[in-house]
Amino acid sequence: MAKEYRADDWQYYIMNWRGDPHPYMESLENEIKEIDKALEALFHYSILPHTNYDHDKMLTHREAVKLHFEIPWTGISPRMQRLLYAINAIAKPNIMVATGIFCGNTFISNAGAAIGPGACYRAARLIGIEIDPVSAELARKNIVTLDTHHQAEIIPADGVRWLRAYTGTIDLLYIDADGAYLPIIKEASRGSLHRGSLVLAHNSVNFSFNLASYLRYVRDPSHSIESVNMYVDDQGLEVTLWSYN
Repeated sequence: MAKEYRADDWQYYIMNWRGDPHPYMESLENEIKEIDKALEALFHYSILPHTNYDHDKMLTHREAVKLHFEIPWTGISPRMQRLLYAINAIAKPNIMVATGIFCGNTFISNAGAAIGPGACYRAARLIGIEIDPVSAELARKNIVTLDTHHQAEIIPADGVRWLRAYTGTIDLLYIDADGAYLPIIKEASRGSLHRGSLVLAHNSVNFSFNLASYLRYVRDPSHSIESVNMYVDDQGLEVTLWSYN
C-alpha cells in the first residue's frame, strides 16, 4: 500500500495557478504548523534526519522571490514553497538538479536554501533544466537577481537527454515536467542517483493518474528505501529516498 501524509484540509487548499503567485491562503502560524506536521511524517519514515529549519530565513527567501521574480503563473502554493525549501534546508544537497523549472519559481523553491538571502548552506552545483528556451531565459533572469555568488546553472535543454549525457551524481532531484516523469527518473537512476538521494515529484496528487507508472517505479522496494505522497495541498509532492546504485 502506498504511504501517504494527508493534511486535514488538503482538498480545500487549492492554488489558483493563474492568480496571484503569492496568495494569502491561511495564517502564517497555520502554514508553519501544517508543514511541521508534514516534516514530522518524513522524519517518521526516516526520509529526513530531522525537522529543523530556519523559519526566518524561509520568510526572507519568500519576500525576495516576491520582490524580484516575474512569475506568469505557478502551481507552487505557499505550503509547497515552504515544504520544498525546508526539505532542501534540512537535507542540504551538495548537487541539486531541478527539471521542468518554467520561470524558475520551482527551482528557487528548492535552491533558495543554498542561494539568495534565505541561504543556510553552500552547495557545489545547483542545476535547473527547462526545455522551452524562452522560459529558460526568464528563469535565468529571475534567478540571477538572487544568485549573487553565481552558483546556479540554468540550462535550456530536454531533461531526459541532459540526464542521459550527465556523468555526475545527484543528491536531490526535483521533477515537474509534464509527460516526462518516468523517463527522467529512469535516466537519473542509471548512475546519477545514489543510495540516500532524494527525489521530489510535484503534482503527485492532482496528476496521480498520469503519474501512475512513475509512482509505481519509485515505490518499488527494489528502487527506493521509502516513498511517501505528501498531501499538503491539492497538488501534492511524492518524496522518495533512493536505494540502489
